[in-house]
Amino acid sequence: MNYLVAGLGNIGPEYADTRHNAGFMVLDAWAQASNAVFQTKRYGDIATVSFRGRNITLLKPSTYMNLSGNAVRYWVNSLKIPMENLLVICDDLNIPFGTMRMRKKGSDGGHNGLKNIQELLGTQEYSRIRIGIGNDFQRGGQVDFVIGKMSPEELKAMPELCEKAIEGIKAFVTVGPDRAMNLFNTKGK
Repeated sequence: MNYLVAGLGNIGPEYADTRHNAGFMVLDAWAQASNAVFQTKRYGDIATVSFRGRNITLLKPSTYMNLSGNAVRYWVNSLKIPMENLLVICDDLNIPFGTMRMRKKGSDGGHNGLKNIQELLGTQEYSRIRIGIGNDFQRGGQVDFVIGKMSPEELKAMPELCEKAIEGIKAFVTVGPDRAMNLFNTKGK
């Protein structure tokens, strides 16, 4: 069985360690742990990992966050991935830092990357993992917050959060989204 896991973020060194790049961080952690190497391809960097007989393509779009749908649509079509085998990982400022939520479908929740994916796929019927980044910003400061560097405390917590997200992905591909949601959805510390 083939799966596509798209971790959302923005390319370039100026966006490294920013809150908006939580999806990239998860995929980088999994690729490193699996000795997988990302290769630059059309619309993004691609790596492949295998887990319990499943082939999982990891995608880090090179389209920048607000145009993530271009990359996701291209790779869903190129790899002939059914919607139920697509999982998108992104940041979410509507939930506290350290909290993660897996859902089988849903609205974009104001997230421009998810909004673009929904528009280009023509559906909300795809699974996603949202990684809480909190909303500790002044009114009007949302953009600076999400593309701002994580605090030292947040960066210190990320390896454990990435590990939990990877476990969620593994559950998604082996036991399906319903059981994976029951196992995965957590509360922040």
